[in-house]
Amino acid sequence: MDNKVSKKQADILKNANSRWNLYTGAVRSGKSYITNILIPKRLKNLPDGRRAIIGKTETTIMRNILDPMQDMYGQKYVSDIEGKKREATIFGKKFYAIGANDARAVKKLQGAGLQYAVGDEITTWPEEFFQMLKSRLDKKGAMFDGTCNPEGPYHWLKKDFIDNKNLDVYHQHFTIDDNPFLDNLFVEELKKEYAGVWYDRYILGKWVLAEGLIYPMFDDNNLFDRKDMPSYQQEWIGVDYGTSNDTVFELIRLGDDNVLYVVDEWRYGAKNNGQPKDDTQLRVELQEFIKRNKANPDWIFIDPSAKSFITELYHHRQEFQAFYNVAGANNKVLDGIRRISSLLHNNVLKVEKTLDKLQEEFHSYSWDPRRQELGEDKPIKKYDHGLDGIRYIGNGIPRIVERVLMNAE
Repeated sequence: MDNKVSKKQADILKNANSRWNLYTGAVRSGKSYITNILIPKRLKNLPDGRRAIIGKTETTIMRNILDPMQDMYGQKYVSDIEGKKREATIFGKKFYAIGANDARAVKKLQGAGLQYAVGDEITTWPEEFFQMLKSRLDKKGAMFDGTCNPEGPYHWLKKDFIDNKNLDVYHQHFTIDDNPFLDNLFVEELKKEYAGVWYDRYILGKWVLAEGLIYPMFDDNNLFDRKDMPSYQQEWIGVDYGTSNDTVFELIRLGDDNVLYVVDEWRYGAKNNGQPKDDTQLRVELQEFIKRNKANPDWIFIDPSAKSFITELYHHRQEFQAFYNVAGANNKVLDGIRRISSLLHNNVLKVEKTLDKLQEEFHSYSWDPRRQELGEDKPIKKYDHGLDGIRYIGNGIPRIVERVLMNAE
């Protein structure tokens, strides 16, 4: 196996000998790769003892650590996660595979004294889990190797650990340009896929705040006149569902010019319009919205909390062909915001110029500063109904979003 390493990776191999060894920064910068080279070195040099390999879930442990190690060394030396004890074998040594998905995961560490642990996506772990891990690495010479992408500067890992000069921590920071083995065209395309705070974190590897407006890049360049829209092949509808809040339908089409167009929307707010509409009334409104736009959506992505409305559409799917393709939306907020930010930044998401309410939301949607102080990225739940509908579509068509970004000029 040819283990070529970058300058920063070579520094890790030489100097990462602290109790806590942390490799943070940009995506695809070589953090995980160098960790996978380090693991056999640790097994050779550390005393024998209990070991753990930790990730957000067992699935991410397989995807981010064990699968790449199998590619590097072969399944003869690196196994899958197996058995009731959920262990993986690496070069003949057993590792507990522990998913740190929520606070309940703390129980998985209780009572276990560890000589060595490997961690993936540390910033996604509950803080309680990490605090427990510190007490479990209790054997003489115990070590930890861990990787993550950065989040805000108030995140507990940055504030209380990386920046704490009293702890035995080796920290290496990576940008995307620290990996000389990536294809230049791939790096260029990857940089298109991130904008704003996501660019700072995932490309430059900075621990920066998500503050102020969420979509500051939205401007007149992201507007279009419907009469000028090119022909299209695919279209989708996103539905944000409300009872006391607005219900909004958003129609997006993929133009033949490889640009996504928000063509039309429908809104109803009980606060402004009187009584809320029930599910049957909203179904009829959605049918009329589809008919008015002569639409045949590939999918209708609906707020996953709107179970009664999803059921209503399912029961009446015979009445309107489009209802065959109804799905509860993927509601991962930050993933959706990142996708929409990148589309706007590359000018491949455009909004019909008469959709004033939607434009107002783009210009008003903001990060919650109170949540930032707690180390969390969360939007203020205001000016977001139409944007949620758009986000549901973005999360529902990730491959199309990637293709659109790849072809952006």
